[in-house]
Amino acid sequence: MDPDAVAKAFVEHYYTTFDANRAGLANLYQDGSMLTFEGQKIQGSQSIVAKLTSLPFQQCQHSITTVDCQPSGAGGMLVFVSGTLQLAGEQHALKFSQVIIFSLTSLFISIFRVFVSLLFLDVPFDANTAGKLLRVE
Repeated sequence: MDPDAVAKAFVEHYYTTFDANRAGLANLYQDGSMLTFEGQKIQGSQSIVAKLTSLPFQQCQHSITTVDCQPSGAGGMLVFVSGTLQLAGEQHALKFSQVIIFSLTSLFISIFRVFVSLLFLDVPFDANTAGKLLRVE
């Protein structure tokens, strides 16, 4: 199994679902999953989806620029995603980055822990700077 292909397929599925129906992300999280959003730690599938669906925008479109992955032991992967987020009615897209840590179990992808840092920056994206700003536990 090619880790890059798995990571890219997961990222495509995640952001397509996020853009169309955030509540549909619930089956990607487990009770032990954690999302860190702007310093706030949210644990469990229901709580994470509640946070994502309560964001102050209803429509958005992600455009993925980078998907980098690295094996993280015990069949897991660390995935770094960056790109832009276009909100409905806004002229300029926002830059974002996300770090995802997940484990692979047989043919099923189950997220073990997810740490997210959305960086809404009005400055050009720089991977080195973004890496310093990301909070990974």
